Amino acid sequence: MQLDHKLQPADCIFVMGSNDVRVAEHAVSLYNQGLANKILFSGGFGRLTEGVFEQSEAELFARIALDLGVPSDAIIIENQSSNSGENVKFSFALCQQQNLDFRRFILVQKPYMERRAYATFVKQWPNPIDYVAVSSTKQSFSDYFSEEVDLFAVLEAMIGDFERIKDYPAKGFQIEQPIPDQVEQAYQAIKARI
Repeated sequence: MQLDHKLQPADCIFVMGSNDVRVAEHAVSLYNQGLANKILFSGGFGRLTEGVFEQSEAELFARIALDLGVPSDAIIIENQSSNSGENVKFSFALCQQQNLDFRRFILVQKPYMERRAYATFVKQWPNPIDYVAVSSTKQSFSDYFSEEVDLFAVLEAMIGDFERIKDYPAKGFQIEQPIPDQVEQAYQAIKARI
């Protein structure tokens, strides 16, 4: 589910909503490397943050970026979206309102959401795109676990994302992604056991 894109300079680091603050920290790291001079944080409250976060995903992530030294004029906040499609749709509308014509993007998301973030963005961003890559922290599988999040919660989230990769192209939400036979077989084996 990871794409391992090689990153090039972009107009915008586009951070799609998440419940994992490491996503925001990774975006700041890319900003500090000079890969873009704007960070767009997108996300209101989603199914994993509703009732958990006290402020929207975008506002929390922007606060983290500010605390890590990103200047406020480099940050754009879209705080109404509740899913990946809305991240793209609402962020595009916000860019239009602010007369921002970004064409080169680095998308930032959790590792297991790289492929879906990419497929959704490419399908739903209305304007021409000159470059898009996706990036994430490269944590190990066990790094997802905590006192609040156990193995089954992580597997459920990953399986849900994989199912969206399979199902959403037919619904017009994202572009088709190749699914190797061994990946489908692994999915079926895991699904049968949880």
